[in-house]
Amino acid sequence: MSNAQFGLSVATPIIVGFALLLYRMGVLQRTGATSAVLASVAIAAILFFNQ
Repeated sequence: MSNAQFGLSVATPIIVGFALLLYRMGVLQRTGATSAVLASVAIAAILFFNQ
């Protein structure tokens, strides 16, 4: 596993957790939180397998 892949595997759960936290605090609506989670997971998966 390269450094970039390790960084992606660490950063993506942090982004997902932050989006869920913002949703629970009422800052993000459900669609915004869902799109943030899906986009971050999709981008991380694409970058992870292209490294």
